[in-house]
Amino acid sequence: MNDLNVSRLSGEDRLADRVSGGPEPEVRRGPPVLVHYLRIAKRWKWLILAMTVVGGIIGLIVTLLMTPMYVASAKVEIQRQSYQIVNVESVEPKSGLFDQEFYQTQYGLLKSQSLAERVVRTLRLADDPNFFEAFDATEIAAKLRANDPKTRTAEDRAKRQRTAANVLLNGISVNPVRQSQLVDVAFKSPSPQFSARIVNAWTSDFIEATLERRFEATSYARKFLEERLEQLRVKLEESERALVGYAARENIVSLPTTITAGGQGSESSGAGERPIVAENLAALNRELNVAIAARVSAESRLRGAGSTSVEAMTSQSITGLRQRRAELGAEYAKMLVQFEPNYPPAQAIQAQITQIDRSIAREEGRVSGTIRQLYDASVERETALRSRVETLRGELVNLRNRSIQYNIYQREVDTNRQLYDGLLQRYKEIGIAGGVGVNNVSVVDPAKVPQSPSSPRLIVNLLLAIMIGGALGAALALLLDQIEEAISDPTEVERLLNVPLLGTVPKAKTTNPRAELEDPKSQLLEAYISAQTSLAFTTDHGIPKSLMVTSTRPAEGKSTSSYAIARSLTRTGKRVILIDADMRSPSMHTAFGVRNEEGLSNFLAGEESLGNLVHRYEPTGLSYMTAGPQPPNAAELLTGERLTKLIQELGESYDHIVFDAPPVMGLADAPLIASRVEGSIFVVESHATRTTVIRVAINRLHEARGRVLGVLLTKFEARRADYGYGYDYGYGYGSAQKD
Repeated sequence: MNDLNVSRLSGEDRLADRVSGGPEPEVRRGPPVLVHYLRIAKRWKWLILAMTVVGGIIGLIVTLLMTPMYVASAKVEIQRQSYQIVNVESVEPKSGLFDQEFYQTQYGLLKSQSLAERVVRTLRLADDPNFFEAFDATEIAAKLRANDPKTRTAEDRAKRQRTAANVLLNGISVNPVRQSQLVDVAFKSPSPQFSARIVNAWTSDFIEATLERRFEATSYARKFLEERLEQLRVKLEESERALVGYAARENIVSLPTTITAGGQGSESSGAGERPIVAENLAALNRELNVAIAARVSAESRLRGAGSTSVEAMTSQSITGLRQRRAELGAEYAKMLVQFEPNYPPAQAIQAQITQIDRSIAREEGRVSGTIRQLYDASVERETALRSRVETLRGELVNLRNRSIQYNIYQREVDTNRQLYDGLLQRYKEIGIAGGVGVNNVSVVDPAKVPQSPSSPRLIVNLLLAIMIGGALGAALALLLDQIEEAISDPTEVERLLNVPLLGTVPKAKTTNPRAELEDPKSQLLEAYISAQTSLAFTTDHGIPKSLMVTSTRPAEGKSTSSYAIARSLTRTGKRVILIDADMRSPSMHTAFGVRNEEGLSNFLAGEESLGNLVHRYEPTGLSYMTAGPQPPNAAELLTGERLTKLIQELGESYDHIVFDAPPVMGLADAPLIASRVEGSIFVVESHATRTTVIRVAINRLHEARGRVLGVLLTKFEARRADYGYGYDYGYGYGSAQKD
């Protein structure tokens, strides 16, 4: 079935859940957001279209009235490091390769006030009336053309320069090229030649300003170094004088550093120098080591003195004597073989041997005495050297104590000399670099005269104006939709009124809706049958026995709805009676073609019995009761017990009692009837009554302890609500016809 019937079925499900006491399912209250906005757009499509057309027309007019503007651009390369002609570092600070801070600074310099004023001075724009006239500074242009004396003052000229600079800054644009060192510099003006002229002057002056800043930085560095060099020179001289004076007072004499025996250098009192005491101590240490070695050697020889000593074995005289003794000993032994020891020649040989032994003993004694003398001399020299070494050590310790301050002076001299030499070298390098022009900015593509205007762009402006107009139209449509409080969407009923939707009734196609209700194929009839189905779920026993149909105000379709519901019930074989309870403005007698001479008012007043007031409409089998003569006090009649009695008596004869009640607002009749019947149906005309008024009316019924079964949305137009149904609803009421 269509979307409307789906909405009805979902309302019936909620009604069934309420009757059975089960939980109400979580369903979306209202259409999806996109569908909701599409409906609003379709509903206010003419407004949106009108705003779009107006926006396009305004955009066209504005575009045609705009002055053509020409944009000239130049491409500039800004390198992070400048070309170095000499192997000298720049005095400017270094940063990383991807240092965005440097480039942001360059972009800021490209749009600086000082650069703009420099271009103004270069092109003499402050004295050009055509320039000011082209940029709407007509007052300044008029003064220049008239040769006003005020224009020749320095103050007025400075003011014109600032004005011209601001004009240039408003037209200049600096756009970095992504992932590169290139920058697009562009200027927009009414003249293509002037735009190109400004851009070329802008880039040229920027390069000159960059070179000037670098030269100024070098000049400042040289001046700073000159001052620092003079300060360091004075400081170096003072530190050297302090060092020399202290050395003279403390009698400290230093020599160039040497390496002592053993490969170890003595502690120096200054950088590259060492005291003489340390040199002497080192020399004595070396001599002492030699003396100790000589003493040890002499002591060793002394211990080995005798016939077996080395000296004795190596002495020529002793060696000769020993050889002679050996010869005599051999001769003596040979003689003893033949002769006795007393043999005179043997005794003579023995006497010679004895004499030689005494000579050998005398020679060995002489050698031993010599070794002793050498040993004693070695010991004496060692002792003397040890004494001298100890003396020098004491002097060195004393010198070291005195050299602490000397070393402090020496380090200060060395530090000052290093600083002075380093700054002097840097000063010389900067002097060389300052004479060479280095630049890190270059023009890649100079500006050319543009051949066509960049603005206004007719197509773009029209599209933009149309979009703005459409957006304003959509915003206005949303605003109007929010301001309008009437219910236009069936899905909004429960959300806005907190009452379930029983059904949606289309607007009738003819001026006689009751005749249309008799057509089995009528969409109007189908809608009321669907509403009857929803009613069956409002109570646990089906459709309530006694019903009241009312609305907020007249002409919302309550009378037709009450008849349609009663007629629909009769088709199911039910015994139904329809009562015109609107005693102030009755209409049922006209619909049934009878006179309103007696009816409900007579019964409530106790003037007539029930049997005389009930009529039957034979074509449909529907029983009805007219309102009767208009009473002066309808509300008082409804407050009595006669209304309850009427419902009880009719309930014995009929299955359903339907009251066509008067509107709620302004009258007390409907709340009184609602408090007596089993349930009430509230009729709401779509796109008509404000939601706040409807809620007030429903609350009045609740306050009277009446039960509102649901809302019946009448006169609904699917196309007007933009539901996109394949058919056109209708629910027609003539302007002069009672609802």
